Amino acid sequence: MTARQMKLGAFLWATGHHIAAWRHPQAHVKAGIDIDHYVALARTAEAAKFDLLFCEDAAGLREADVSIASQTSRSIGFEPISLLSALAVQTSRIGLVSTASTSYNEPYGLARTFLSLDQLSGGRAGWNLVTSASPIEAANFGATGLRPHADRYERAREFAEVVTRLWHGKLGASGHDGQSFSVCDPLDLPRSPQGAPVMVQAGASDVGRDLAARTADVVFTAAQTFAEAKAFYDDLKGRLAAYGREPDDIKIMPGVAPVVAETEAEARAKYEELQELIPDDVGVALLSSYLSISDLRRYPLDGPLPELPESEGMKSRQALVIEQSRRDGLSIRQLARHFAGARGHWRIVGTAVQIADELQARFEGGAADGFNVMPSYFPGELDAFATLVVPELQRRGLFRREYEGRTLRDHLGLKQPV
Repeated sequence: MTARQMKLGAFLWATGHHIAAWRHPQAHVKAGIDIDHYVALARTAEAAKFDLLFCEDAAGLREADVSIASQTSRSIGFEPISLLSALAVQTSRIGLVSTASTSYNEPYGLARTFLSLDQLSGGRAGWNLVTSASPIEAANFGATGLRPHADRYERAREFAEVVTRLWHGKLGASGHDGQSFSVCDPLDLPRSPQGAPVMVQAGASDVGRDLAARTADVVFTAAQTFAEAKAFYDDLKGRLAAYGREPDDIKIMPGVAPVVAETEAEARAKYEELQELIPDDVGVALLSSYLSISDLRRYPLDGPLPELPESEGMKSRQALVIEQSRRDGLSIRQLARHFAGARGHWRIVGTAVQIADELQARFEGGAADGFNVMPSYFPGELDAFATLVVPELQRRGLFRREYEGRTLRDHLGLKQPV
């Protein structure tokens, strides 16, 4: 057995990560508001010894055109911290990570909420810090528009500093009086059973990487190729020394969207079945939102992606998509269909052995510490990964057979803060 083992997250997402998942015959159409459905998924992931459950969030609709939004797999769902609080009492070991925005919260309230989840779960909570890049969200909070990217990250840096001081019990008598926030008192809760909730980040821009190097325990990212994943991994690990940190102080877990079956032909048939369910309007609208362009449909769908200005939204994802479209010579329609499967994350289609081979290559090649698994539809594709791929990884000594400890930091092999 190898000394170093990969970490696995189960990324929950209503009916599934494929944009047309809700149309799949085996998908649960009302999954987004069915707590029993989420409890079953959490128990499946915990039985398979996943490190954590991961929930994303957006404080608003993810698509302005309601006719389009109603045709996607992500149109309804619970607020994730509330959902994970319910799952905390239905599970006992798996980590519970929720997204929350630094643009539309205050640090005292969010620090208190996550520390409460941590106490409720016995030290299993994690916060995925995002700055939010959607003008739809901004409009729900009295804002006149999306803050510039640099401003969002400066606010996030101060936000993370305040939250960390509150969690570590280091907010002294003078409190905090900064550029964006003022906080007087410590929290009315004891320290976390794991020292502090785990800090997760997903930004991959230059300023996002610096924020992660300063504060994050785990980084969730997107990379299509081994070269992209390796370059990101080396760059981020290399930034840690400037903040007095060691390379193993941070775990890099790229997203991966596997489609697995007993045979390769069966897996490819499953994937093609999903792809055939994507309406072009829905796929192109999703791509437009991630590229921060109002509507790609005004361009010929069978033509190339037009030249686009640098986004004030998700800079790193925009760059990744543009790079893929140029590298692979994809038309807008082809790019949209590919993007609809996993929103720019790495997709693998094949048998358990083939998928384990691919994961092992990136893990042992120094391009990842683990993966955030994004099943195409629930519960079927999570079940398939748990029953086919996890045993193959365990057989190779790449993944645990039992939890090593009780807290999320124990699972991830992270130091407990002093």
